[in-house]
Amino acid sequence: MMKTIKIITISFFSLLIIACSVNPFTGRKQMTFLPESILLQMSLTNYQDFLSANKPVPKTDANARLVENVGKKIAGSVEKFLKDNGSEDRIKEFDWVFNLVDEPTPNAWCMPGGKVVVYSGILPYTKSEAGLATVLGHEIAHAVGKHGNERLSQQLVVTLGGMGLQYYLKEKPEETKQLFMLAYGAGSTLGTLAYSRKHESEADQMGMVFMAMAGYDPSKAIEFWETFAAAGGAEPPEFLSTHPSNATRIRKLKEFLPEAMKYYKK
Repeated sequence: MMKTIKIITISFFSLLIIACSVNPFTGRKQMTFLPESILLQMSLTNYQDFLSANKPVPKTDANARLVENVGKKIAGSVEKFLKDNGSEDRIKEFDWVFNLVDEPTPNAWCMPGGKVVVYSGILPYTKSEAGLATVLGHEIAHAVGKHGNERLSQQLVVTLGGMGLQYYLKEKPEETKQLFMLAYGAGSTLGTLAYSRKHESEADQMGMVFMAMAGYDPSKAIEFWETFAAAGGAEPPEFLSTHPSNATRIRKLKEFLPEAMKYYKK
């Protein structure tokens, strides 16, 4: 029995060592041992379940059209960036879908495979196409950067102790679903699997490049985060519970702006 446990343990940690990907934007190595095929399947199922419970705003609505149009522009810049850098395989299974839902919470998220939802509650903060492009670029960057896979991988190591995702899917389907939704900011209690500062910095920078390539002034990203953070008061909006905004973030955005501007063409 002990020998079997030892073999399983060694195999599991060997998997962790070799199951690494590289962020094509930063060159940072990532522990992403969850198969993208499983995440894509979970994404599609959970996305459909979410929309069944939260009906999307009809595409005839002006704001819904705006979300879709800006989203498609950002998606196009993502595809071009990855193609230019020889990393187009990273999103080969993506099928972009953008929906606006009538929900007062200021939030937005992007699941694996390009499944995006924007809550109407964040529109008063975005104020313009560039503001919306900031939010969409940031959330899409999390998905393209495989930050959710990282968070799930880390959490499953702690939660499962090496049992494996397949076992958890079979034995604890509801817990797995909740863990998945939380990892992508779509859970009922945001922040449980909050992205790390490293992830946030990557998403900020990647998002600025994506919006710049889509024709939006990346300096507007700084304005959005400054306005959004200031609007929070003593209790920050729920969106900030998983997206911490502070002086360090604003400073880093300003420092990165000259690099982002290289991608901006009016």
